[in-house]
Amino acid sequence: MNIELIRATVEDAQQLWEMQVKSFQKLLDKYQDYETSPASEPINKMISRLNQKHTYYYFICMDNVKVGAIRVIDYKTERNKRISPLYILPEYQNRGIAQNAMKICEQIHGCEKWELDTILQEEGNCHLYEKMGYHKSGKTERINDKLTLVFYEK
Repeated sequence: MNIELIRATVEDAQQLWEMQVKSFQKLLDKYQDYETSPASEPINKMISRLNQKHTYYYFICMDNVKVGAIRVIDYKTERNKRISPLYILPEYQNRGIAQNAMKICEQIHGCEKWELDTILQEEGNCHLYEKMGYHKSGKTERINDKLTLVFYEK
């Protein structure tokens, strides 16, 4: 399995958005977090992010096939870098692709001072980030009766 990241541009907004909706739809159905889920974001939010000078969107490619994406917010200062969002299409999940993509991001943007958040109830996500060296910051945010966000740092 060959994983590589390809920098996306605003011209890729439609494809990134469609992949994001597909990747997060199952979680939206499960947690019904319509106000915060990436699956319910309008495409103009994707376009706005792609136009931010501190945002680096990458397609995650496995053997030359686009299987997901990752957004890195990197101000190139002492401020933490942030991953938000990271997603893999459902048919490619649980193959170690996200882990490899995160390692490549660290090669590009440096391996210190990172943060992210995920759904506390999704044990697989929490396990991935902890395996990658992240630790819980102590901050959580309750979204609804079913979903709590947990914040991580590295």
